[in-house]
Amino acid sequence: MASIYLIRHGQASFGKADYDQLSEKGINQSRLLGEHWRSLTPPDKYYSGDLLRHGQTHEHFIAGHNGDVKPLIIRAGLNEFNHADILSCYDPQWDSFAKMSESIAKLPEPNKVFQSQFLLALARWTSGTRDQEYKESWPQFKQRCVDALLSVIEQELAIKDAAKSENTFIFTSAGPIAAIIGHILQLSDQNIMLINQQLRNASVTKLLFSKDKLNVDYFNNYNHLALVGADWVTFR
Repeated sequence: MASIYLIRHGQASFGKADYDQLSEKGINQSRLLGEHWRSLTPPDKYYSGDLLRHGQTHEHFIAGHNGDVKPLIIRAGLNEFNHADILSCYDPQWDSFAKMSESIAKLPEPNKVFQSQFLLALARWTSGTRDQEYKESWPQFKQRCVDALLSVIEQELAIKDAAKSENTFIFTSAGPIAAIIGHILQLSDQNIMLINQQLRNASVTKLLFSKDKLNVDYFNNYNHLALVGADWVTFR
């Protein structure tokens, strides 16, 4: 069976005007993953969502890995859900993610404030009672992520044996990874959200696939960061 590695992006810039940028720690997390992969089977192919933090994670992984540079194939279906839309539907005063981040960053415990409010916003989004209010409903998001993964698998299976990828890397976000795992394991929406909350930055989730099988080999592996130090392990 061939392998797909789902890579969550490195730490982004929470509290900054533009969240969609890797922080300095996120850059180094991505580089550390690349360094770790030097001793493992090298990737044959790279896919990514089209968010800036996805491409930056790939870039700094490559710098750390110091291996062959291969082109990055973009799949917008691998993008994260729309945080700003979900938050503004929950509370209209948060119509700007940048403004919301800036105001929360001034509070004594900004991460705790954001986490509590964001979980409520996600619960509203996934409830199924207000799907029409969102630019992309929860069911639409899940289907979009699964379709993106299946399109990658279909493309790889269609390639002749000599050029097939045995180790495909996908740089994406926590939401798509959780949705994909939920689809494979047939999890409830509640459990998919629990998975989403557990995914660490620059973690690795491995899938195995063949023509008629798709399985989870391992999930949310961040040992390459924990070995360097506990402060390298982040959620956002």
